[in-house]
Parts: sequence; C-alpha cells; structure tokens
Amino acid sequence: MNKLTRDDLFSLEQYAETRSAFRDKVLEHKKNRRLDLGTNAALYFEDRLTMQYQVQEMLRIERIFEADGINEELEAYNPLIPDGSNWKATFMVEFPEADERRAMLTQLVGIEDRVYVHVADFDRVFAIADEDLERADDEKTSAVHFLRFELPPEQVAALKSGAALIAGIDHDNYRVEVSPVPDNIRKALIADLT
Repeated sequence: MNKLTRDDLFSLEQYAETRSAFRDKVLEHKKNRRLDLGTNAALYFEDRLTMQYQVQEMLRIERIFEADGINEELEAYNPLIPDGSNWKATFMVEFPEADERRAMLTQLVGIEDRVYVHVADFDRVFAIADEDLERADDEKTSAVHFLRFELPPEQVAALKSGAALIAGIDHDNYRVEVSPVPDNIRKALIADLT
C-alpha cells in the first residue's frame, strides 16, 4: 500500500475548510472497518484513509505546520497502513467503568497475542502485537494495542475467491468468535490485500 507523504495532506488552512466533509467521509468509511469481538473488545482496521485522518487531526490539534513536525507524524502513523499482505488494526479492550477496566486488564494479560483471524480451512493467523513499543507487562495489559495480521499468499487468494473469514480471541479469560465476519467488513478488508 502507498504510504502517506506530505503531498497527500491538506495544509492547516485547507483542512480547516474541508474538515467537516472529510470527517464525514472517514466516519462513513470506518463503519466497514470496526469489528466487535464480544461486548468488551473491538478491532478497528486501519488503512491509508484512516491514517490520513489521524495525521490531519494531530497536525490540527498540535498546530503543526513545519516540515520536520509533519514528517514526524507521518513516521508515527505510516506503519499502521497495511502493506498488501496484512491487516493492521487498533485493538481496544473496552470496559466503560474505570474500576472494572483496571480489574479486567489484570485478568487479560496477553490477550493481544490471542486475537486471530481465520480464513476457511486454513490455520488461524494470530496477531503480532505492539511492534512499536511494549504496552503490557506481567501484571496487566493495556486497553489499546496495535496489531498486525500477516496473511500467507494462499489465504489471500482464498479470501479473494470467496472463502469465509472468521475472527476471534482465544484467551483463558475472554473467548469469542465472530463467524463469519460480516460481509461489509470482509469486503473492506479484502480491498487492503494485493
């Protein structure tokens, strides 16, 4: 997939003028990229458009307009754009009450390594978690992780030929499987693959 460059971004002034319409476009796009995994976890599959939105919002919030600052944001967010053989996702553990969330994060240590996708009759592909930095320790996990699902070519081909897609979590304290992944999400994810 093409990584973002400075040429792909709006200036702060341009973004101020187009932000509302661009935001609406991105929110509509994201409807096909969120997969709930039970009631307390979700995958937000990232792509070039979702990352452009993140970069634009960071530049706006931080009022960054100098080349070095823009390049730093691009370096931070470009790794979250799929490469054509994988999916990249933000994984969220979502408990609305802070006390419950703290307690559950201690019971869910290692959950980020137990999230998987499963194509038809192939083996599960477990996520590679937090390649940028460690977000968990032996005591608790984080509520946010960045995952990469690296798909072998035969699984990519099977998906493009109509194979079913399943996703889930296989952790001692949180087991869930979405079978099959809704078609709108499946189609959006197949578009990420080359």
